[in-house]
Amino acid sequence: MTRLSVNINKIATLRNSRGGNMPDVEKAAIDCEKFGAEGITVHPRPDERHIRYSDVRLIKPLLKTELNIEGNPIPRFIDLVEEVKPAQVTLVPDAEDAVTSNAGWDTLKNRDFLTEVCAGFRKCGIRTSIFIDPVPEMAEGAAACGCDRVELYTESFARLYKSDPPAAVEPYVRTAERARECGLGLNAGHDLNLENLGYYLRRIPWTDEVSIGHAIICDALYMGLEKTIRAYLAEVRIF
Repeated sequence: MTRLSVNINKIATLRNSRGGNMPDVEKAAIDCEKFGAEGITVHPRPDERHIRYSDVRLIKPLLKTELNIEGNPIPRFIDLVEEVKPAQVTLVPDAEDAVTSNAGWDTLKNRDFLTEVCAGFRKCGIRTSIFIDPVPEMAEGAAACGCDRVELYTESFARLYKSDPPAAVEPYVRTAERARECGLGLNAGHDLNLENLGYYLRRIPWTDEVSIGHAIICDALYMGLEKTIRAYLAEVRIF
């Protein structure tokens, strides 16, 4: 069954826009779990413009479900992950000035580096996922790096879905099949929403986890957070 991990970065962005502690990011994480989320995702960036490193340390002991920490494995990030010991770390090749994630790893060119990082997290008992584009060779390369899962970067699927759903999902199906053949678990994330999520999972029902943040917070402005999370859970629990 596919699990829903709620990314709470946008809640931290709203808090940071005014200072203070409104909305309360820790309470939001607890409430997301209470409303049914099966995991919480955070993506601290070097400039801490949304989730702060201190937030991650405070949130981890509050959770009853899994914590997934995403980010570029720079030394400071690696230190945080090894200190907090989340259930999962997702390696994302973000530039420091990236507005949002915009590409997956080239797991062939970066094999030595990713292998070293994965080995370090494995020693800490942390499940490691590598963020990749929908290219079967990138899944093969990720497996060679010693990770446990790959997360498929679904921006192009979401963009093309509006005009041609079968063409949009086809490279993802091929990459997901290759990942499964390589013995990897499978995650997905970026621009998944209530319009396209069900279709994606119908085509790739062996997806272990989807991580969704921006769309959930946008929908919550109109539907409320609890109703929104339950709507997303209804989509993932069909499969």
